Amino acid sequence: MKSKLEKLLNFPCSFTYKVIGFSNPELIDNVIKIVQIHIPGDYVPQIKSSNKGKFISISVTVFATTFSQIENLYIELSKINTVRIVL
Repeated sequence: MKSKLEKLLNFPCSFTYKVIGFSNPELIDNVIKIVQIHIPGDYVPQIKSSNKGKFISISVTVFATTFSQIENLYIELSKINTVRIVL
């Protein structure tokens, strides 16, 4: 059975991930490295810091051709140690 998200998307399509984790320069590099493995491209992430600087959010838009790319990338981004949420 298709998920609701899969039913809403028409492929190929742009899809934006927002990764929130502890403020660490390596987090940005790790996110981009994982995105590059699953969906190669030139990515310019948007980075925002929390008010106290403890967390950062990294937004990356990819161009996916299949739902499995979106699903697999979500799973892999969630495995990064310093990541707290992937949206």
